[in-house]
Amino acid sequence: MLRRFLSSVPLFLLMAVLTLPVLAVMLSWFELDSQSLPILREMLQTVLPEYAFTSVLLCLSVAGGVALIGMGTACAVTLFEFPGRRFFAWALLLPLAMPAYVVAYAYTDFLQYAGPLQSWLRASFGWQGRLLPEIRSLGGAVLVFTVTLYPYVYLLARTALSERAVHLMEAARLLGAPLRRRIREVALPLARPAVAAGVALALMETLADFGVSSYFGIQTFTAGIYKAWLAMDNRLAAAQLATVLLLVVAVLLRIEHHAQKRMRFAGSRGGRAGAADAAPTPLHGLRAGLAWTLCALPITLGFVLPVLFMLRPLVAGWSELPWTQFVRWSLNSVSLAGLSAVLATAVALGLSFALRRQPHWLTRVAAQLASLGYAVPGAVIVVGLLLPVGWLQAVAPQTSAGYWITGTALGIVWAYLVRFTAVALQSVQSGYSRIPASFDDSARMLGTTGSALMARVHWPLLKRSVGAAALLVFVDVMKELPATLVLRPFNSDTLAVVTYQLARDERLGEAALPALVLVLVGLFPVLLLGRSLRAR
Repeated sequence: MLRRFLSSVPLFLLMAVLTLPVLAVMLSWFELDSQSLPILREMLQTVLPEYAFTSVLLCLSVAGGVALIGMGTACAVTLFEFPGRRFFAWALLLPLAMPAYVVAYAYTDFLQYAGPLQSWLRASFGWQGRLLPEIRSLGGAVLVFTVTLYPYVYLLARTALSERAVHLMEAARLLGAPLRRRIREVALPLARPAVAAGVALALMETLADFGVSSYFGIQTFTAGIYKAWLAMDNRLAAAQLATVLLLVVAVLLRIEHHAQKRMRFAGSRGGRAGAADAAPTPLHGLRAGLAWTLCALPITLGFVLPVLFMLRPLVAGWSELPWTQFVRWSLNSVSLAGLSAVLATAVALGLSFALRRQPHWLTRVAAQLASLGYAVPGAVIVVGLLLPVGWLQAVAPQTSAGYWITGTALGIVWAYLVRFTAVALQSVQSGYSRIPASFDDSARMLGTTGSALMARVHWPLLKRSVGAAALLVFVDVMKELPATLVLRPFNSDTLAVVTYQLARDERLGEAALPALVLVLVGLFPVLLLGRSLRAR
């Protein structure tokens, strides 16, 4: 009994570390009193309706955009054969390498009133005034989020269609159904759960964003949280806004989990019988051109044009780039990302091993809590970490907790672990799913148990999954902005923070270098994912 209790202590500590920010945000409602109620009432009458309306309108627009583009491109590369199909099959993932705020800076620099495009039009044709709609608007944010987040829908819909739709489309063709009816009544119903899951993931990323909404001046919940905390110096208002955002994310997470269950159910029923004998429908002429354009347009808007737009100010200001500071920013980013990747992967590996070895309720709960972290926006994690510090300092003013959370790397690494342990856990558990349980039984019969089982049996088979987990966490930490902006230690700016600050100050030529480095780093997991899809 004592041994089981002692073995459970690390799991309890892990659950406490991963759930403290969310629990702190929920507990903030117990601070309501006669002084804080007027603040809440004032928020309900002033800013909260605007935050809610803007966030809902943004989410509905982004949901429609990513669903149309993701589903359309997935259908094109899965169900049809046309020139360039194999290239587009992996190239459509490239916008995943682009942080949304980098795309926002690129389009703003090129399309704004004083940008090169409008300046060239006025000089060439003698036109006056503004010639293009304002990019820093809700419509501009919808464009940015749509072209950077549609790969979530594309990837899941393509997987669903490639596993089940091709041979069913062939069967429908043999029964005399025309192409339009085959798509409407066979392909779309099969991909509907995948589209719902992808849209939910895209909306979680949209709600968690701070860089785009802040730079474009859009009043979303995330921007409101930072404004309440940093500008209004009102931590209670920030906590209450964070609670509302957390509830919305919980609903989206529930939708995503339900859609994933429907995908697994459909997959178990659909099977792959006859898929090898079925082939994509060949397209020729105008139809082939339309399919090619459908796939090329989102790649151009979400990856090619932003990279070209950022290269222009980079080349123009090459001689004035702060190389010494850039090296320091890069070292800060790499050190934080490397440390977080090692810790998150170690936690994921230990938790997965415990779940494999002793799958009782405690390990399952700990794994579920860890897997939920990625859905929690960075702004909520920031508020959830700083609130307990304020409570502790109010009770014990001499405590140094504030210094350890905000003055060292402890706070920011903690926030990274809360958010990105789920990424590592998913990769490691995927690796474990490919190791038969009979390997463990055979090892135990030969006297290999405990840590020796991990070292001699599991580890050689998990190296690639663990490496992929560390790479994914590393890249996510490199690109993370909301939590890093507040919790980073003094004089330790990262590439993401510097990109945001330079772009905010309209120094886009200097912001181009760190922005493009972030894109280059983000390409590594995208290329690995594309390689995996091609191998399948």
